[in-house]
Amino acid sequence: NWPTFPQLYVKGELIGGCDIVIEMYQTGELQKLLEGDAA
Repeated sequence: NWPTFPQLYVKGELIGGCDIVIEMYQTGELQKLLEGDAA
């Protein structure tokens, strides 16, 4: 149960809400995740 919207899913896995996605974008982690290079 995740109370925030929007919810980002990548390959069926919940990544998080807007605040987490923005932070990941700013650090470059989001691009790595979407490209498949995340550790």
